[in-house]
Amino acid sequence: MDLTHMLDPVAAGIVIGGTLGATALRSGVADCSAACSALWPRRFREDQVRGALAPMVAQAEREGLLRTNLRPSGDPAFDTALAALIQTRSLAAFVSSDDAARETRIARAMRAVRTLALGAELSPVFGLAGTLVSLSQLPAEGLARGAFMGAISMAVLTTLYGLLLGNLVLAPLSRGVERRVEAEEAARREIADWLIAKLGPACPPLQPATGAVRRAYLREVP
Repeated sequence: MDLTHMLDPVAAGIVIGGTLGATALRSGVADCSAACSALWPRRFREDQVRGALAPMVAQAEREGLLRTNLRPSGDPAFDTALAALIQTRSLAAFVSSDDAARETRIARAMRAVRTLALGAELSPVFGLAGTLVSLSQLPAEGLARGAFMGAISMAVLTTLYGLLLGNLVLAPLSRGVERRVEAEEAARREIADWLIAKLGPACPPLQPATGAVRRAYLREVP
């Protein structure tokens, strides 16, 4: 098999350029930006965040929240939620801030997943479009064998490129982003539950409504 016969810049340009262009037009700038960011994300390091928070948690257990020095954990979402907890001495403030950050992260991730999935659906369409473009270049009269074979080759390759781009690149990327977000949110939930368990006793006695918020938070599945 000669793999050089499978390389056609024109066919690749039609499929890749058409897919990217149509996806950008249908998704918009914000969704495309979310998709690009999701492909090169900042990795959440659970061990490092927990290790950075451990001294602060130990101080809160010994001296109480009022004397606790807030230390950066390396994760802005947890830093914001802990600042709210220390300022208000309320688990409800921590839960509210953490939930808001989680909803923002998931919404952005789902926009990225949607955009990549849309690209996976559009790529075979542009494979077919490339096939039609190639066949339209066949001359009506005086068809030479070389011209015929070239047109057929390009028609086949555009279809192939569309299928490969959609099923071996964009669809796996979409599912990969989804799996990464699920794993990250599970790791974040473990840290949040640990913080609630450790810092909860240092807070003033929970009011009934606040206790309900905490119980609902601990039962929730990401």
